[in-house]
Amino acid sequence: MNPRLQQLHPYPFQKLRELFAGVTPNPGLSPINLSIGEPKHPTPQFIKDALIAGLGGLANYPITQGSDALREAIAAWAGRRYGVKLDPATEVLPVNGSREALFAFAQASVDSSRHGRRVVISPNPFYQIYEGAALLAGARPFFLNTLPENGFAMDWSQVPEDLWEQVNLIYVCSPGNPTGKVISLADWKELFELSDRHGFVIAADECYSEIYFEEGAPPLGALTAAQQLGRGLKNLIVFNSLSKRSNVPGLRSGMVAGDAALMKSFLLYRTYHGSAMSPAVQAASVAAWNDEAHVIENRRQYAEKFAAVMPMLKDVLAFDAPDAAFYLWARVPGGDDAAFARGLYEKQHVTVLPGSFLARDAAGVNPGRGFVRIALVDTLLQCQEAARRIVQFIKED
Repeated sequence: MNPRLQQLHPYPFQKLRELFAGVTPNPGLSPINLSIGEPKHPTPQFIKDALIAGLGGLANYPITQGSDALREAIAAWAGRRYGVKLDPATEVLPVNGSREALFAFAQASVDSSRHGRRVVISPNPFYQIYEGAALLAGARPFFLNTLPENGFAMDWSQVPEDLWEQVNLIYVCSPGNPTGKVISLADWKELFELSDRHGFVIAADECYSEIYFEEGAPPLGALTAAQQLGRGLKNLIVFNSLSKRSNVPGLRSGMVAGDAALMKSFLLYRTYHGSAMSPAVQAASVAAWNDEAHVIENRRQYAEKFAAVMPMLKDVLAFDAPDAAFYLWARVPGGDDAAFARGLYEKQHVTVLPGSFLARDAAGVNPGRGFVRIALVDTLLQCQEAARRIVQFIKED
């Protein structure tokens, strides 16, 4: 087997199972799981109907590039959302969820030859796929700590000057997982200038971009930032997904857009990788990308939950309201995030994710230590009940 597999860390939810091993949660309370970013809102019926109507496509092999209709729907959505004009033929690809594509892109882009660029930078804490993708591509991960004192922004001064010429790829996540931080135009400008100077590729993970709290004021995306700065799409690839936007995590449908030259090479890789999207899923995806009404309602429900839960928790946990996404990134009393999560599970049957499980030790610290990630993905009533139990747990502890 590939020896690089031995470099992979246990996934956060494996660590969570090990943390809870031997613990019997309070049998008098029903379980509430706020540890995983899995949307619990119902899938819109029209998407299900489109999936069923597309089942005839199962008789055909799909092409890796996807149907014209799907690429045009994605390009049209990007035009409405980001104010950019993408060429559906050369600047857009459908993918089997953003997770699959984020991993695959590193395999296609990293030059793992002896003298190649072999460093991949990511935020810390981070979505664990970034690290795994880098390791299995033969690259060395370099983690940039995102800390409260600098507003959870990526501080590029942490990168040694002599490392830049080894950097192949930088993953950024905006809105951020787990912090909810949105990258500002000034920060995009700095990152684009670094990319233009040193030649690395930017992989912008924007799967939470449609979960925000003020209708009509969406978070800035990489495509919009590039346009506003008059830069174009050179060395920029953007990843997005229907999972959070449209409550279809099981559909495994997303998109990649950006630099046409990079997209051409990525399509070549994907052709050999065997990652074409099912025709039925494509049909459902066209319907989802073409509709915004269900997305507006989805945002309304998340905004309602944050408005209800944050006042309940503000006196017992330290946190800032996120810019976007559906996570609360909260500092716990006592500073031991794993012990907090274990105790909360045992006494209140509520599951949250220790922040240290989402981060690595870098520059002498684990920036996730002392935090927990609370995913407000369940119903309003369940999220309120979880908040009530968290308050009770902290006050009784």
